[in-house]
Amino acid sequence: MTGLPVEPAPEILIWSDYVCPWCRIATERAAWLERRFGARIEWLPYALHPEYPPEGLPRQQLLDRYGPEAFDRLREVFAEADFPYAPHPGIIPNTGLALELGEQARAESLHPAWHARTMEAYWSEGRDIGDPDVLRAVAGEVGVTAEGVASALEERAWRTTVEASTLKAREVGANAVPAFVVDRRLLVLGAQPHDVLEQAVATAREAA
Repeated sequence: MTGLPVEPAPEILIWSDYVCPWCRIATERAAWLERRFGARIEWLPYALHPEYPPEGLPRQQLLDRYGPEAFDRLREVFAEADFPYAPHPGIIPNTGLALELGEQARAESLHPAWHARTMEAYWSEGRDIGDPDVLRAVAGEVGVTAEGVASALEERAWRTTVEASTLKAREVGANAVPAFVVDRRLLVLGAQPHDVLEQAVATAREAA
């Protein structure tokens, strides 16, 4: 049948940080949105814990604060999304350098590959993505140029970009991540279930 209006593919912006477990779950939600609606996904940097020391925070500190039960629940949520849960056993990294290097990857049209690979490196392989040597290795795997890596890690060329993105998120009400913005109209906080995201797309389309 011809002549029927075709719904445009939604644009979904997602603020996230690699160290956030719910942002890892959001990668499953994003993949579903791509399959369901042909959504155009763009990941944006959000510095969740810039206060962490450069060498990272001992994981034991969070275990002491929240108790092992909280992490048992995360394992269940990861299993529901068909993801392994194997973050670095000793360190929760400061992700400032990883987010900044991600912006260099974006400048080289490699950000989707960088984002996916960095998430996998941390959550599935237990690598310390706060370690510059680990970041160089991951960048090499996805094809970021050596010059770009040096610019990001040594010159900190993208620090202000990450800071500005984080500030922008907070200004629009995204005080937690992941934060989805549907067609630049509707903000959805958290790794919400598929049906909630489906309704968000419908609401944004109605508003248009």
